[in-house]
Amino acid sequence: GLIIGLGAFGACVGIGIMGSKYLESAARQPELMGELQTKMFLLVGLIDASFIIGTGVALWFATANPFLAQIANLPK
Repeated sequence: GLIIGLGAFGACVGIGIMGSKYLESAARQPELMGELQTKMFLLVGLIDASFIIGTGVALWFATANPFLAQIANLPK
């Protein structure tokens, strides 16, 4: 739970800071707005992808059972 929560918090903070810097730079140089917007959306996708991958790894570790091989080899 901690990995998922911290990953979500980090992704939200990162996207928020990047969005504020995008708005600041678009107000400063409006002629670069299209190019900056493309780069911003690409980076937002990468940040979200890293969060989703981290969530998947956390869930994988949460459901992994290290004793499954020992349970499967028990004599019947």
